[in-house]
Formats: sequence, structure tokens, C-alpha cells
Amino acid sequence: VQLQASGGGLVQAGGSLRLSCAASGRPYFIAWFRQAPGKDREFVAAIRWSDGSTNYADSVKGRFTISKDNAKNTVYLQMNSLKPEDTAVYYCAARHFGSIGYGYWGQGTLVTVSS
Repeated sequence: VQLQASGGGLVQAGGSLRLSCAASGRPYFIAWFRQAPGKDREFVAAIRWSDGSTNYADSVKGRFTISKDNAKNTVYLQMNSLKPEDTAVYYCAARHFGSIGYGYWGQGTLVTVSS
């Protein structure tokens, strides 16, 4: 599986951005993670390709929405009400059914939220 992330940029607090992750195949789960400067990478959201079920980190619930486009083999992360603490490099990742961890990673895309 190859993943191509895009859509990062600079936005003011309270604004919105949409990230895209184009996948070369149909993995079982696709997720977004992020890593802020000086911090560990953290889970943001994930979607199961078969049925579209989702889960989110508490810090983004109600603000971020993960979705998929089957025709385009693409997963999106709609980010609303952005906060400066959302500033990070965002990565999309994928895993197959039965895998324990995410074995496929895209390149990161930088999201910067100014106050």
C-alpha cells in the first residue's frame, strides 16, 4: 500500500482545513496521526474501509471528521475549529486485516494554526 498525503497549510485559529490521503490499495483501516514539535506521535482518527466506521481521539472529537471516497480510494480529514495546539505534521497510515499496527505510512503534511 502506498499512501500520499496532502492538504496541509497555514490557517488561523478557528479556521478549517481538509487533508487528503490517496491510497494505492484497499487496506482494512486508514488512520491519521500527528506529531507536534518536541512531542510523540499521537493518534487522531481512523476509518474502517469496509463499513466506514470511525473512531477519534478525544482531543479532536466534534471538530474533526474522517471520511472516505471509494471511487477515488481516498480518505479525508476535515478539520474545523482549529486550535494552535493542532499544529503538527499529520501522517496517514494504513493496516491490513489482522495486523497489529500500522505498517504503511505516507509522507507527512504540515498543518500550522496561528493564534
